[in-house]
Amino acid sequence: MSFIADYGFVLLVLACTFGFFMAWGVGANDVANAMGTSVGSRALTIKQAIVIAMIFEFCGAYLAGGEVTETIKNGIVDAEVISADLMVLGMMSALLAAGTWLLIATMKGWPVSTTHSIIGAVIGFAAVGVSTDAVHWSAIGPIVASWVITPFLSGLVAFGLFVSVQKLIINTDEPFRNAKRFVPLYMFITGFMVALMTVTKGLKHVGLHLSGEQGILLALGIGVLVMLVGIALLSRIQVDVEADRTFHYASVEKVFAVLMIFTACSMAFAHGANDVANAVGPLAAVVGVIQSGGAAEIAAKSAVPGWVLLLGAIGIVIGLATYGYKVIATIGKEITELTPSRGFAAELATASTVVGASAIGLPVSTTHTLVGAVLGIGIARGIGALNLGVVGSIFMSWIITLPAGAVLAIVFFSILKAIFV
Repeated sequence: MSFIADYGFVLLVLACTFGFFMAWGVGANDVANAMGTSVGSRALTIKQAIVIAMIFEFCGAYLAGGEVTETIKNGIVDAEVISADLMVLGMMSALLAAGTWLLIATMKGWPVSTTHSIIGAVIGFAAVGVSTDAVHWSAIGPIVASWVITPFLSGLVAFGLFVSVQKLIINTDEPFRNAKRFVPLYMFITGFMVALMTVTKGLKHVGLHLSGEQGILLALGIGVLVMLVGIALLSRIQVDVEADRTFHYASVEKVFAVLMIFTACSMAFAHGANDVANAVGPLAAVVGVIQSGGAAEIAAKSAVPGWVLLLGAIGIVIGLATYGYKVIATIGKEITELTPSRGFAAELATASTVVGASAIGLPVSTTHTLVGAVLGIGIARGIGALNLGVVGSIFMSWIITLPAGAVLAIVFFSILKAIFV
């Protein structure tokens, strides 16, 4: 392959640059999904949210980001139909297109789907730039279906969690005492659920192979540890009589604010695990083709290199730190009024749905999942609690995202072909 031999290094540097740009966009736009509810409910300040997200997004992306990356890398296009040079240029154009759309959306404060952006871009270059036969259309069905099913599931789980909070804690004679009794159980569920998905699915590429029983035992241990840390933190919270006079549940919400620190961590971890693939999946495909000397079929079967996940994780963190505050405001403050007890239900529901999807390698939209959860809580309080104007504009930006990614990818693919081929 003279094309790969002649331009291999230049293509690798460009692909890494575009991959980093896309990861920056994921951090700037999508990490708000992880942190918006925490900030909106005033459980965390924006600075605290960004620090937590930096640590746990990075861990999620690096430790558990491999499964979904495989789907984005070679589950959407057919490596046997696309030649090596077109695969490399196409995946690079997809990264640049999705990154550009995310930059535009972030500047507007729209919480769009990075998953839609990259999948639209990959389908665009493959179907229009190469051939409609180059797309695994059978694989697109489950991915598209997940965009509808996951918000519904997440909304359902959030609705259930919020109702359980009302029954067990809010609508009781002693809400503060019951909050201290039941919140540690929610903490255990949070720790156990994230740990289980991580240890059973995500740690293979860092050399840790655990059996099903070992994974469950380790996850139980982590769940108990999270619960004990939570109990220690909750022991410091006392009833605030003055605050309770102004708002009857002020002391109860303080207990939930502690819980939201844990759910924010789990949400950030889940997001890193699923959405790092949007940036590093196409990059991993390019790296695989270049390292195999142009054999796209061999590249499709190659494992995702650890340094590629690392690059994606760093890009996400920098995007969040530099520009993430814009979309945080939309998610946290403009859809419905959030308190820590409501925000907790939204975050735990979203984290559960996203981590579950990551475990089976399904690239779901964290944006859709979280907005579904926030809508579920709004509906639990009555439809009047929702800001339907904001919800409508979010839905519109979702509809535009997939074609926008596809069109931009076709444009960039034509430019790259003109330069290199």
